[in-house]
Amino acid sequence: MSFPKPVKLKLAWYRRLTVPQFTVLTGLLLVFIGTILLSTPLCSSNSVGIWEAFFTATSAVTVTGLTIIDIGNDLTIYGQILLAIMLIIGGLGLMAITTFLQGFVVSGTELRCRLDRGKTLDEFGVGGVGRTFRSIAFTAAVLIVFGAAVLFYFGFTDIANLQERMWAALFHSISAYNNAGFGLWSDSLQKYRTNGVVNVVIIVLIVLGGLGWRVTNDLWSNRKKLTFRQLSLHTRLVIRTSLFLVCLGTLGLLLTEFIEQGSFFLGIDWHERVSIALFESVSARTAGFTNIPMSMESISDSGLLLLMTLMFIGASPGGTGGGIKTTTIAALMAATRSTLRGQETVVIRHRQISDKVVLKAVGITVGSLLFILLMALCITMTSNFDSQQQLSFLEILFTCISAFATVGFDIGITQNLNTFGQLILIVGMFVGRLGILLLLSAIWQLINKDRIQHQNRVGYPREDLYV
Repeated sequence: MSFPKPVKLKLAWYRRLTVPQFTVLTGLLLVFIGTILLSTPLCSSNSVGIWEAFFTATSAVTVTGLTIIDIGNDLTIYGQILLAIMLIIGGLGLMAITTFLQGFVVSGTELRCRLDRGKTLDEFGVGGVGRTFRSIAFTAAVLIVFGAAVLFYFGFTDIANLQERMWAALFHSISAYNNAGFGLWSDSLQKYRTNGVVNVVIIVLIVLGGLGWRVTNDLWSNRKKLTFRQLSLHTRLVIRTSLFLVCLGTLGLLLTEFIEQGSFFLGIDWHERVSIALFESVSARTAGFTNIPMSMESISDSGLLLLMTLMFIGASPGGTGGGIKTTTIAALMAATRSTLRGQETVVIRHRQISDKVVLKAVGITVGSLLFILLMALCITMTSNFDSQQQLSFLEILFTCISAFATVGFDIGITQNLNTFGQLILIVGMFVGRLGILLLLSAIWQLINKDRIQHQNRVGYPREDLYV
């Protein structure tokens, strides 16, 4: 007696997803779950509806920090814990976690598939996603716990209740390392402006989180015989660029506010001005904490332009921050230098950079600029509808960059935007965290899902283009 051969079932839809599509869907799922949970009475007060929960959940998963509610008053302790969990998920890298989970749902992990996943993660290759992810999680846990301990014993000493102090220390340590900018107080960290311990701990956590696991791992691996030349080109470039941007932001803020005689540093001595400028310069690199009131009335236009530049560049690849990344701007600057010198190749520190990297840097920068301008255009056209105040284009552009670069700096217009304007910010936060190229890749693969992709072996004749 013969039995019929079993029919090979068609693969489930989630098994046929590409890495970019899987990442986008997972991000949307996290936002949806966070929205539902935050809107429940267990996590929030009656003032938090579905829309407020949706905006806050998106801001948390994308580690942005923009909010239209008061975290300390409108969320219960359970809501704050849920928010911290979403910060950890988004900060450790939405792409890293989803790619790690993809190994459990995608059957047949071939070498090509693993290389595809590694390309998406920047630093995850065929060596094993799980081992690398565990190393990232361990490093983050050690730094967050250490930062929380210092804040508990030496920072937030004005909080008498030990449980409240412990939670405040842990929450702000999580938020700082993940470059999120969420705080339990409506004025962020303004009341700790003169507290050196709080400022130093927050700055160190922001910088370490923004450098990325690859850099911290390289520094730790070479700790016994640490010399700058022994580090990888990526590590050296990230450290040099980050230090340059921090110094540029600090000196730039001091100079712009001194020349324009604004009220940003009004009544503050020079020693404290340097501390504030350093804190805001570091925080502008996608963290979003503030220790001084920031508005159109307090800071000059040139100071806002400087902060927008820092926000747009952002942190480093593989870090918890956003922006176009430090290595992207470094590659563009190197390409510009090579063009001025008449060189046909891009060289950084006696190392030739491939054309593929330069093209990717150009694509990221141009795509990000166009998307931010589109955001600003949409909000500008609709800002007068049901808006509580007349908004200038500089305010709108600043907020759009803050959302897209997942910074969270707010100069007081986020709550005053209408629903459509806040929706634009939600889309900008999500796209900025995932990356413009990853999102476009997911859409392109969805449109061309029925086409068989072959390696292009066709050569084309060259022709000059005048630029």
